[in-house]
Amino acid sequence: MKIAIIGSGFSGISAAAYAAKEGHEVHVYEKNGSFGGRARQFKTDEGYTFDMGPSWYWMPDIIDNFFQDFGRSAADFYTLVSLNPQFEMVFADEVIALPEDYDEMRALFERIEAGAAIQLDRFMTDAKYKYEVGMMDFVNKPCHSWFEFVSLKIAKSALRLDLLSDFSQFVRKYFTDPKLVTLMEFPVIFLGAMPDNIPALYSLMNYGGYKLGTWYPMGGFVRVIEAMMAVAKDLGVVFHAHAEVQQIVVEDKYAKAIQIGGNQIEVDAIIASSDYHHSEQLLERKYRNYNEKYWESRTFAPSCLIYYLGFNRTIPNLKHHTLFFEHDLYQQAKEIYEDKKWPSAPLFYTCCPSKTDADVAPEGHENVFMLMPIATGLDDNENRREAYFKQMIVRLEKHTHTTGLLAQITYKKSFCIADFMTDYHAFKGNAYGLANTLRQTAVFKPSVRNRKVKNLFYTGQLTVPGPGVPPSIISGKIVAHEVCALSPSIHVNYKL
Repeated sequence: MKIAIIGSGFSGISAAAYAAKEGHEVHVYEKNGSFGGRARQFKTDEGYTFDMGPSWYWMPDIIDNFFQDFGRSAADFYTLVSLNPQFEMVFADEVIALPEDYDEMRALFERIEAGAAIQLDRFMTDAKYKYEVGMMDFVNKPCHSWFEFVSLKIAKSALRLDLLSDFSQFVRKYFTDPKLVTLMEFPVIFLGAMPDNIPALYSLMNYGGYKLGTWYPMGGFVRVIEAMMAVAKDLGVVFHAHAEVQQIVVEDKYAKAIQIGGNQIEVDAIIASSDYHHSEQLLERKYRNYNEKYWESRTFAPSCLIYYLGFNRTIPNLKHHTLFFEHDLYQQAKEIYEDKKWPSAPLFYTCCPSKTDADVAPEGHENVFMLMPIATGLDDNENRREAYFKQMIVRLEKHTHTTGLLAQITYKKSFCIADFMTDYHAFKGNAYGLANTLRQTAVFKPSVRNRKVKNLFYTGQLTVPGPGVPPSIISGKIVAHEVCALSPSIHVNYKL
C-alpha cells in the first residue's frame, strides 16, 4: 500500500516507521519547514538553540521500546543525561529540590512529613505495578470496544489499576502535607486536567518520572525526532516539508487522494497525525466522525504562553527545570477548566537547558524557556502576553536573587494560542490535546478509525492513549497496526 501520513510529530513518525517496516510505501507530509510538530527546534542568529515543545524526558524505557522494535536503541542516536536534581519546585516559603537518588528522595519526604518515606515506598510500589500493566498492556489498545480489555491479566489487575477512582484521592491516601501533595499531583498536569478528574491509574506517571528519573537528550528533544526519522528513512519513508494537505479526497467511502496545492496525490490509506479536529475539516462534512458540538463539549488540556529567551549572562541558582508554584494550583485549574479566563495568580515553569548542554547557548549566556499554562480559546494579544511575561521575570529574579534580567535579554520570542492555531491548526489553540479525564479515557476518546471512510485513520494526542511523548509514540504504533491490517497479504510481525 501507499500510505500518506499528515503531520510529522511523534505519532506521525512512529506510525510511518512501523508501517514502512511492514513493506508499505510511506510518505509523511508536513506543513511547516521543519519536522517534529510541537517538538520542532529553531536556531537564532545570536547562537541560541530552542526546543519549541517537549522538555521533560520521562519513561525512558517506553521511548527506547520504539528503537528496540527496529533492532536499535536510543543510545545509538543520542546521549541521555540524568538530571540532579530532577527539578525544583518553588513554594511561597520554601524551595524543594527533587533529588535523582531515590534514598535521598525518601529522606526529603521524611523531613517534610513524618512517616512519608515509608508511604513513598508504598506509593511507588503501587505506581510501579500500574506502570508495568498500564504502559505495557492497557495503553496499547486501539480502544474500539471495552471488550479489548477483557483479558485475564487486566481482569486480575482491574482493582489495582484504580481505573474509576481519582488521582487526587489516591495521593491523599499516602500524604497529608500540602507540599508533598502538590509534588505528587504535579506530573498529571501533563495529562491536561486536575488530579480529581484524572484516574488514579496515572500514578504510573510518578513512577515513570520520579523513580525512573528525569533525563535530557544532549542537543535537545529534537534529537529524539531526528533519531526516529533516521529509523523511518532507513525503511524507505519519504518526508516532505512545506507540504500542507488541503483536502482528503473521498470516493465510494475510500480516501483516494490528498490534495496539496493544485496537485492530487493518490494513496491507498491515510493516517492523520495532525490535530484531529483539523484533520476532519479536510473532509466533506458527511465523512467526519464528529461534529462541532462534539468538539465544543470536550475537555481540552491547556494551551500555554511560552517565551523563548536568550540572556547575555549566566543566571545563578536556576536549575534545568524549575516549577513556580507559589500560588494555589487549584485556583489556576479552576480558571483554566471552568472559568476559561486568564489566570489571576499564575503558576509557570522554566527550563534552562544551558545548565546541562553548553551547545544551546553561546558561552557565558543562558537559554531559558518559560511556560505558563492557560485555558484554550482565550483572546490572545501581545499586550496581554507582555503583562504576564513581566510577572514571570519578577518571580524569576526573586528566586535566583538577581536583578536587571530584562536589560540582559538578547533574544526574545513568544508563542501562544494564536501561534498554536497558525502553526499546528490546534483546536482553540490547545497545546496538549484532550485531557485524560475519567470521561475521556480509552473508549471515550475520539476513535482511531474514521467510521465512514474505510482507509482513513487518526493518531496523536487527541486520540488513544493520550497526550505526552511516550503515549504519542505508542499511538503511532497502534494506528500502524490498524492500517497494516487492511492488507491481508502482509503479515504484521511486531507485537502490540
